[in-house]
Amino acid sequence: MKGRGERPAGSALDVALVHCPVCNKAGETIGSAVTNLDLHDIARACRTFGVGTFYVLTPFADQQELVREILAHWLHGHGAIANPDRKEALSLIRLCSDLPALYQAVREVHGRRPTILATSAGHQGEYWSYDRATASLAAREPLLLLFGTAWGLAPEVMAEADGVLPPIQGGNGSYNHLSVRSAVSIILDRLLGRG
Repeated sequence: MKGRGERPAGSALDVALVHCPVCNKAGETIGSAVTNLDLHDIARACRTFGVGTFYVLTPFADQQELVREILAHWLHGHGAIANPDRKEALSLIRLCSDLPALYQAVREVHGRRPTILATSAGHQGEYWSYDRATASLAAREPLLLLFGTAWGLAPEVMAEADGVLPPIQGGNGSYNHLSVRSAVSIILDRLLGRG
C-alpha cells in the first residue's frame, strides 16, 4: 500500500478539483462548498487509474478544516482500520488554497511546469484530443487536469489552461449535467483505461 506522500510509480498525471473560482448558474464567479462524496469518489477513481496526486483547491478556512477532518478519520482514525482501501485512495489528496499554490505544488513534484488541461461541459477553448493527452502522458510529460465544481471553472481559470479536453457527450440529446465525480471517472478511463 502506498503511504501518504508517495506517488504511484511512473505517474505523470495529477487531478485538481477547483472550488474557487467557479461559476454559478447565472455565470457569476463564486466559491463552492466541498462535498464528502466528491473527496471519496474522485480519490477512489484517481487511485484506480494511477493518478499521482488529487489536489482539492479551496481558499475557505472552514472548508479546508472539513477536508482535514475527513482525512484525519480515514487516514489516522477508525476509518483507517475499518477500510484500508479507502485510506489508500484518500492518501492521494492534498489541499491547496489557490491556483498559484496548486501550480507551484505540481511544479515542485515534477521539477517543471505541467501542461494544464481544463475540462468543461460546454464548448470552449483550444481542444486537446484524448489521443494527444494520452500521447503526452506516454511520453512522461506532466499533465494537470482541472475539474470545476458548481457550474464549472471560471473564465479566468480556463484562460490560464494550455487547452481543454472535449466535453463528454451523452447519447440523450442536449442534456449534459454529469456530476463532477462521474466526469472524472469517464475522463480518467479515456486517458488511462486499458479496456
